[in-house]
Amino acid sequence: MVRLVGVDLPRNKRVAYALTYIHGIGIKTAKNLIESANISKETRTFELSTEQTIVLRKLLENLDLKLEGDLRRFNGLNIKRLNEINCYRGQRHRNSLPVHGQRTRTNARARRGAKKTVTGKKK
Repeated sequence: MVRLVGVDLPRNKRVAYALTYIHGIGIKTAKNLIESANISKETRTFELSTEQTIVLRKLLENLDLKLEGDLRRFNGLNIKRLNEINCYRGQRHRNSLPVHGQRTRTNARARRGAKKTVTGKKK
């Protein structure tokens, strides 16, 4: 089991895709990391040697990116700030509605949750 930045990486995935399980690392950054660590693209996580794991850990420490807990805290504080200043985006976050101008008459199911059935008006 390989553990980097407090995250257990999946065993049977390629290293580049396993690194994306770390919050704040996308596929492009992950591919750049394995390239600079001289790890083959086809290498699976369980095939990593101890030396390769140490190299990856050092590279992640030297990145100028916020990862995992720091990034989650940063994003949470930004949303909290938007809520406190009562701006439009903060109101949308508070009401669990889409923030970036998407329509809500149809769609937006992931953000608004499951449908709530409303009974029709009786005649």
